[in-house]
Amino acid sequence: MTMNTLFKQALSGAAILCATASFAAPAEPQSCLQVNMAGPGWTDIDATNAMTGVLLKALGYQQRVANLSVPITYQGMKKGQVDVFLGNWMPAQAPIVKPFEDEKSIEVVHPNLSNAKFTLAVPDYVAAAGVHSFADLAKYADRFDGRIYGIEPGAPANQNIRKMVDDKAFGLGNWKLVESSETGMLTQVERAVRDKQWIVFLAWEPHLMNTKFKLTYLDGGDKYFGPNYGGATVNTVARSGFAAQCPNVGRLFRQLTFNVDLENGVIAQVLDKKTSVDVAATEALKHHPDLLKTWLDGVNTATGANGLLAVQTALGVK
Repeated sequence: MTMNTLFKQALSGAAILCATASFAAPAEPQSCLQVNMAGPGWTDIDATNAMTGVLLKALGYQQRVANLSVPITYQGMKKGQVDVFLGNWMPAQAPIVKPFEDEKSIEVVHPNLSNAKFTLAVPDYVAAAGVHSFADLAKYADRFDGRIYGIEPGAPANQNIRKMVDDKAFGLGNWKLVESSETGMLTQVERAVRDKQWIVFLAWEPHLMNTKFKLTYLDGGDKYFGPNYGGATVNTVARSGFAAQCPNVGRLFRQLTFNVDLENGVIAQVLDKKTSVDVAATEALKHHPDLLKTWLDGVNTATGANGLLAVQTALGVK
């Protein structure tokens, strides 16, 4: 074989490789470069949104997070105004999300967190006095002042509590749901714990409340919060068609999976050490470089370059 023939074959091989690389990693459509997300003001979703934002920025996308209630978030996806929501807590949100799934205006993309909890809880000193289940609450109505503390109005979990009261379940027909916000509810819990007052409230994990307060999750609320103390899975959901229209970033969201310890670490930095959520998210990702390899497998930058390398470079990790 002549040197000229070898040279021609090398050139041909290089051309094939270039064509293959170009085919394998096309640039994302311009319409996909801004990813519109929603946050209901919950610290766990703030944490996951922030970690996602670090990745998106390194990949060449722009993340826009709107502060919206859960019902408005789903309406926003139906109208095409919200692309992705990381906070589909199930089964707590099942009643509110079902109509959108039935009409196919949203798509469940991927479970992004398992082994979560979401139900009612009391401080440990209340549990020690005899309150271990939903059925125990009515016996101590006076001690609780007939109140259950929830989060923001319209939240699916609040609706579950309201239905429980409307159903007169567990003898709670005369009780009142107190709605405010996550911060407002936890401020009330902090005051009650400080003064050793009785309080029952919505609690969930991951969240710093599990280490800040000594809590007991209540048993027996399966009908309203699901079994295993409101054992929950948190899903990533997207507007219908998003993953097909934006296949590269859609792949990222299909692979993005968090864990309780990771989220708790970010939340602790924000609430305990008053670190900004973006800084806390960046530091968390730097300390968990192995997660990046799974999350970014086959994901490119918006312009078609190696996504993992771009994120590692932005974070200064290997």
